[in-house]
Amino acid sequence: MTAAAASGRRSDLAVRSVTGVILILIAVACLIYGSDPFWILASAAGLIMVAEWAGLIRAERWQMWLTFLGLMLPLVLEQPHINVPAPASFYGLIAATVAVAATTRNLRLAAGMIYAGLPVLCLFYIHDQYDGVDLSFWTLAVVWATDIGAYFAGRSIGGPKLAPVWSPNKTWAGLIGGMVAATVVGLGLVAVLHVQVRLAAFSGLLAVAAQMGDLYESMMKRRAGVKDSGRLLPGHGGVMDRLDGVVPVLCIVALIVASGIL
Repeated sequence: MTAAAASGRRSDLAVRSVTGVILILIAVACLIYGSDPFWILASAAGLIMVAEWAGLIRAERWQMWLTFLGLMLPLVLEQPHINVPAPASFYGLIAATVAVAATTRNLRLAAGMIYAGLPVLCLFYIHDQYDGVDLSFWTLAVVWATDIGAYFAGRSIGGPKLAPVWSPNKTWAGLIGGMVAATVVGLGLVAVLHVQVRLAAFSGLLAVAAQMGDLYESMMKRRAGVKDSGRLLPGHGGVMDRLDGVVPVLCIVALIVASGIL
């Protein structure tokens, strides 16, 4: 590696790290300081993701805006000052998805509403539980730990590629490093947060789900012939690039909570 390349990599890591820390601080602040900021942040993330999805599949502009407006329906139903039954937003997402599919005749575009909308609704569901702030933070922290552990283990150890066709930079060492980091953080946070040990025991498996979410988005970008889903976040690309691992994990944790096994 040349000195210029090494310097460029360090610069990219610095930008990526600063952006990541800022995003984490914003997320934590919104979790702590009330339902309205939390709703705004989560809803904005979902709406940006669905717009980025539309861009990746090269949907027409009017289709993108229709999908954007359609996703607003279930998100508005989750607004803290609107009192509706808990399942209403999920039914709203299904109805809006069917409407978009019927109107645009583009099933891939409609699938983007589920991809962007379902994890956000799952996050709202988790947040509404008893000690939901702790549970929400724990869920996000496990994904953050996975990303950090996978990045540094993959960079320092290298080795066989995890899925070279979809993402040439990901390695099995990175996957294992992510699982270890997620397990350490997931179990460690039990000591300071109101989170069940039975849930924390799933940390390693959640890390695998996070990596699968990352790989799925990488596959989409490769098919679209782009490096990033967007340019909003310096060092990360788009919102989908930052939250690809969060998508499956939020859905799985919400399912675990809803199952009543905790």
